[in-house]
Amino acid sequence: MDLDLSDEQKLIQQSARDFAAREILPQAAAIDREHRFPAEIIAKLGELGLMGVMVPQAWGGAGMDAVSYALALEEISRACASTGVIMSVNNSLACGPLVAFGTDTQRKAWLPELAAGRKLGCFALSEPDAGSDASALRTTARREGGRWILNGTKNFVTNGPVAALAIVLASTDAAAGAKGITAFLVPTDTPGVSFGPPDQKMGIRGAPSAQMFLSDCALAEDAVLGTVGGGYKIALSALDGGRIGIAAQALGIGRAAFEDATSYALQRQTFGQPIAQHQAIQFKLADMCTELDAARLMIWRAAAKKDAGGERYTSEAAMAKVLASEVANRVAKEAVQVFGGYGFLADYPVERHYRDAKITEIYEGTSEIQRLVIARHLLEA
Repeated sequence: MDLDLSDEQKLIQQSARDFAAREILPQAAAIDREHRFPAEIIAKLGELGLMGVMVPQAWGGAGMDAVSYALALEEISRACASTGVIMSVNNSLACGPLVAFGTDTQRKAWLPELAAGRKLGCFALSEPDAGSDASALRTTARREGGRWILNGTKNFVTNGPVAALAIVLASTDAAAGAKGITAFLVPTDTPGVSFGPPDQKMGIRGAPSAQMFLSDCALAEDAVLGTVGGGYKIALSALDGGRIGIAAQALGIGRAAFEDATSYALQRQTFGQPIAQHQAIQFKLADMCTELDAARLMIWRAAAKKDAGGERYTSEAAMAKVLASEVANRVAKEAVQVFGGYGFLADYPVERHYRDAKITEIYEGTSEIQRLVIARHLLEA
């Protein structure tokens, strides 16, 4: 098995790393503290091609592969988890479904702006009573006079307050269950669309999310993404790709915690020597490094399988996501321990990494759901 990156992949990795260190990392603490949407950074990411990494060049994107996307997203998230998830949602959950299921007219209308970061997309699936059980959603869409009329409430819509486009999942045939769900392209300035106040979150505070309200929101017939009744398939496909993105985000957070803890351990002295010389600390760092590397390999495998095409990569994406997210949380926890009392203070970055890591075990499918997905594929084999 060849694990060497191509020259192109190395270039995007290094470009993202340099940009993150220069432009993002110095602002990361303030973005978190002020709950500030990093608009200027997102614009620059668009200029670098990182807001549409896998969008074909014909539609204004960088035209690169999923491995490149994972590499870039790890680097951005290592600097700022909030910026990483904004990038992930736009790439995986907005651009991805448009590339895979959109018509040429829909792609032309949205992809160049989304891929350039001039506009942002969001994905509206979860509801107050439908999260892990996506097929139980209650948002409805009915045909009326040649239009679709949408009504309902969506929860936890990342990018929602700053997005120009929402991909909304709604029931067009309640009796059909999952086969009666349809995906719609909803411009957020459409009459009847509104957002609640931004969620006050434990972490990723610079990535705005909110409830989305649809009240007699009227859309043209061509607002349907894919086919009527095909929305659940689109959601599952989008989440497969999205889980690779969140795994890469988690890896970036974990790496940040590990690197900060290592640096601190080399500087902080107790009993006349750096704490890095104490075996208890060495073992923590060794475990952190090992687990992060294992997660990285799982992410690369899932991304490579997505790039290969022709085969489902659902199980590999779920494995990568559950491992990377749980590793990120373990590493962040141990990083706080390495910092000791200082790790509990907001003055030091590991406190932020610890808070940011938690959400990666929850959104785009909880760890419990990932295990169900993995087991289902295992038992079907």
